[in-house]
Amino acid sequence: MTAVSIVLDVAFHAGRGATVPAGDIADRLGEARRGIEPVLQALSRAGILGSTRGPKGGYRLGRAARDITLSEVVAAVTAPEPGAEEVPEAPPSPLQEKVIRPLWEELETTMLGALGGLTMAELLRRAAVAGLRRPTPEALNFAI
Repeated sequence: MTAVSIVLDVAFHAGRGATVPAGDIADRLGEARRGIEPVLQALSRAGILGSTRGPKGGYRLGRAARDITLSEVVAAVTAPEPGAEEVPEAPPSPLQEKVIRPLWEELETTMLGALGGLTMAELLRRAAVAGLRRPTPEALNFAI
């Protein structure tokens, strides 16, 4: 949920050509900046977010909001890190193996299917319907 919130925050607050500082994202989400940095990095590696370094740096969408599905966002942060070691699990009990694991696989498939049909553009539309207004370029200190 944090990853989806981060991408929506960037989509909502970034102006044309502007970036959103990580500290501002963290503040609005009530998170520690250090806590969201790994998520921001994973989203950037996946091409969902683009980043700019420096004093006026920050994050922007890596592509159009209509082209970013929520399932992509979730996949970007749940994929194993490159080179990460897998931790061996204890053998599952028969109930876990025959009931719980298939249930979670079914729920995951259903959830990812639903998330695949939703885009950031749809979430921005929902924000507008809820009466939320995106900041103007002047509010972002961005000159057109």
